[in-house]
Amino acid sequence: MSRRVVVIGAGAVGAACAFVLAREGHRVVLVEPGPPGGAQAASHGNAGWISPESVVPIATPGLWRKVPRLLSDPEGPLTVRPLALPGLLPWLWRFLTANATAERATRTSRALAALLHDAVDRHQALAAEAGCPDLVVRSGHLYIWRDRAAFETDRFGWALRRAAGVVWRDLSAEELAQEEPALSRAWRFGVLVETGGQVCDPSALVKAYVEAARRLGAEHVCTRATGFRLEHGRLRAVETERGAIDADAAVIAAGIRSGALARAAGDRIPLASERGYHVMIRDPEVSVRTPVMAADVKAPLTPMTGGLRVAGQVELAAIDDPPDWRRAAILERAAASLLPGLPRPLPRERVTVWMGHRPSVADGLPVIGGSRASPDILLAFGHGHVGLAAAPKTAALIADLLAHRPPCIDLALYSPARFR
Repeated sequence: MSRRVVVIGAGAVGAACAFVLAREGHRVVLVEPGPPGGAQAASHGNAGWISPESVVPIATPGLWRKVPRLLSDPEGPLTVRPLALPGLLPWLWRFLTANATAERATRTSRALAALLHDAVDRHQALAAEAGCPDLVVRSGHLYIWRDRAAFETDRFGWALRRAAGVVWRDLSAEELAQEEPALSRAWRFGVLVETGGQVCDPSALVKAYVEAARRLGAEHVCTRATGFRLEHGRLRAVETERGAIDADAAVIAAGIRSGALARAAGDRIPLASERGYHVMIRDPEVSVRTPVMAADVKAPLTPMTGGLRVAGQVELAAIDDPPDWRRAAILERAAASLLPGLPRPLPRERVTVWMGHRPSVADGLPVIGGSRASPDILLAFGHGHVGLAAAPKTAALIADLLAHRPPCIDLALYSPARFR
């Protein structure tokens, strides 16, 4: 049955939802205050990885012991704004305890694997339908360590990946040098996950999904959603800064701004921004052939259409706090240490920087399912580090829910009801 569906948010998840729902014959209205694919969305500036191997929760057992050391390292991958700390404490407590045992982490890993195992195939199929097949490639992903012993310290995470069906190939120092000749020789052990993929231009892919939805009749309204009008538990309209939009159903996929909308729909989701940064280097003197992640730097290098992207950092802060561009400078130094052929300093005219908000639910899983207030309002947000990768599967699940079809995977672990 065709319904008038308002999709709130035009990041990767919202764009994919709009495309898939329009393809199924729904009358889609996409509500987004900025341009689809614009810098306001996390998907615009992420590392572009489509990683079926991203099945390890960020907070694994024992992480709490490492937090003081991580926070004391000014060059480290994690920082917390002191003034934001009191407000973040409830989220941080859930974050550190949700996967504090091997059993809990394994359960979360299985749920992530169900979302991600076919992510590259789904993105390639969706990109082909949208007319942009060249934007998604099965590139493989290369993880590197100083030596094999350093790799062994992360055996729990790689055991979770193996249990999820991830296959990889070990690379010696010599093989690593052949695979990536521009890398520093300080890295002497690698793991190549050949099934990984990448998006060559995340912003262009999101735009392409929205344009494909438009060709199928979807409409983009440039405004911000503020709430919902309900009658006897059924949705009648989505309220926006430009007035009400009549709707039979709505999908909340507004990234970090989803928390307030979920509250308006009766659900309090423990959502926080893991703010991330990137540095984009146009026409770099050297680059990598395959997307590369150095384990102790946590700054993936990704060759893209516009140059070399260095992304990373987790900065916990209030949503509206200004960027701390020192975090981008850390990424620049990381790129220089990984690729000694880059000039120091980088020519400023060829460098752009960006900061965005990863919308992260405290237990490491997104919320996908119906709201408390109405079965007509669906939640599809909180994907953290895997929003781009999980977007097509999330869109398929939302389409199943709207059509009252049995979803292709069990949605119990992603349900917003787990926080009620």
